Amino acid sequence: DPVRVIREALAETLVFFYPFAGRLKEGPNRKLMVDCSGEGVLFIEGDADVTLEDFGDSLHPPFPCFKELLYELPASIDLLNSPLLQIQVTRFKCGGFIFAHRFNHTMSDAVGLIQFMSTMGEMARGAVAPSISPVWERHLLNARDPPLITCAHLEYDHDKAATGTIMPTDNLVHRSFFFGSTQISALKRSIPDNLRCSAFDILTACIWRCRTKALELGPDEDVRFICILVKEAKGKVTEEYMKSTADLMVIRGRPNVNTVRSLIVSDLSRARFRGVDFGWGKAEFGGPASGEEVISFYIPSKNKEGKEGITVPVCLPAPLMDSFVKEINRMLKDDEATG
Repeated sequence: DPVRVIREALAETLVFFYPFAGRLKEGPNRKLMVDCSGEGVLFIEGDADVTLEDFGDSLHPPFPCFKELLYELPASIDLLNSPLLQIQVTRFKCGGFIFAHRFNHTMSDAVGLIQFMSTMGEMARGAVAPSISPVWERHLLNARDPPLITCAHLEYDHDKAATGTIMPTDNLVHRSFFFGSTQISALKRSIPDNLRCSAFDILTACIWRCRTKALELGPDEDVRFICILVKEAKGKVTEEYMKSTADLMVIRGRPNVNTVRSLIVSDLSRARFRGVDFGWGKAEFGGPASGEEVISFYIPSKNKEGKEGITVPVCLPAPLMDSFVKEINRMLKDDEATG
């Protein structure tokens, strides 16, 4: 029974990852801290009268009926004083199952979450300790005394947030677009021969350009593209930059990143969600269940022909999605990317 196996593996994993069983509290200047109270995480058991085949030839977000398949306890969604992790295991009548999770992003990034899930897989397969033990060095991210901002942090600049076009959030449409070697090669044909670009660069430029055109933004509007993995940006993230960021959080009271007129790209192509093994082998799909208004994930997946590539969920208002699809197809010269 996958529910029993995974529940027991979760309990054993939390012994080593004990902060996940606590609750977030807020201190002076809105500083977040974990109360390692041992209150536990949410675990939900479900059964669905469907089979894997009911999801179609190609698994990609948004999944049909995913809101009915996944249960969210209303009292658990607050940032503070709520479970930091929710896991649901849903059995299918074909013998397969869905492992779904919702986690508090202040606790870890995708790499840390994969470490946690991989440990669960190890425990489920009989291990008694993680092959990679977690290291808790939270003090390394503490602000200095006194705090001092020494670097430019444009991602927290809200000066231009009040003017210009804001994307409407009603009548949103979710669609996924598949980019395999054929689609990437088609996009490369529009790049000058002397310009070296990675597949990530080309794919991101395509999504950014098509989305910006679909939004019909004014020529003088401030727009932002937010991601990691860019060489120039990574070069700026020195130890001093990290300390300056921690100090900024204290001085400005934990501000949010400015996402107005922004596109956030989160590259999960190497996150290895599909590789987590609870004893039944690798997953058929591993990634977000749906897209979001300002975030596009790059998810490793297969199309209906079984070819490997990257699936990109995009979320836009219905009329803008039509424009986005037309622009994507124009760049690819065919309709192979639409999902």
